[in-house]
Amino acid sequence: MQDLAKTPAAMEDLGRAAAAKVRAGSVIALVGGLGAGKTHWTKGLVAGLGSPAEVTSPTFGLVHEYPGGRFPVFHFDFYRLETADELIALGWDEYLEAGGVVIAEWGDKFPEVLPAETTWLTLAIEADGGRSVREGRC
Repeated sequence: MQDLAKTPAAMEDLGRAAAAKVRAGSVIALVGGLGAGKTHWTKGLVAGLGSPAEVTSPTFGLVHEYPGGRFPVFHFDFYRLETADELIALGWDEYLEAGGVVIAEWGDKFPEVLPAETTWLTLAIEADGGRSVREGRC
């Protein structure tokens, strides 16, 4: 499956559409370079779940929590973490058990900590400047 987004708003629309498919306990790994649209996709998912929260990149905070929707969303960014142990120290296991939706940007950095049923999405910048989203690890 491949979806295309020409604008940040279109990427948010893809995330909003994905919100209809998630359930409590869903884990989504987002893989893609800087500027590929990971945070815009997450904005759409959070909005699609009905949360009024303002979504921002968790690069410096490492994890952001977005309550107020059908499920809480726990938005991680593995980019600045050096080891899986640092992630575990942030309470990773507790977040997985909290009954929300966990989103892991740069999820390919520590695939060993992600559950087997994780949904993998690969985001890329296309030659025309648009973005693509492919399900599965590419």
